[in-house]
Amino acid sequence: QVQLVESGGGLVQAGGSLRLACAVSRSIFSINVLRWYRQAPGKQRESVASITSDGSTDYVDSVKGRFTISRDNAVNTVYLQMNSLAPEDTAVYYCAADFSLRRYWGQGTQVTVSS
Repeated sequence: QVQLVESGGGLVQAGGSLRLACAVSRSIFSINVLRWYRQAPGKQRESVASITSDGSTDYVDSVKGRFTISRDNAVNTVYLQMNSLAPEDTAVYYCAADFSLRRYWGQGTQVTVSS
């Protein structure tokens, strides 16, 4: 079992920054892939960024150069640094962990970007 708890969401003006954090209930050394997803109203959930156990990262094109995913193994936390935020980044952001052939999800944190 893996529990994930996101934090750091909020309301920010366009051009601003936020850092999301996802606290994981077990050692993330054992997590194959950690991911951030988002779901905007009326849209499907989309993958935003991922980081593997060896530190390899991947991003959806729309956030490349603006978002950075990172992990701190010492505190079992994965982060999403979001810069140059735009209204289209408004969504509920979810953390996910791929572990033992399952994907675990957090409850989500709301990010709202005002124009």
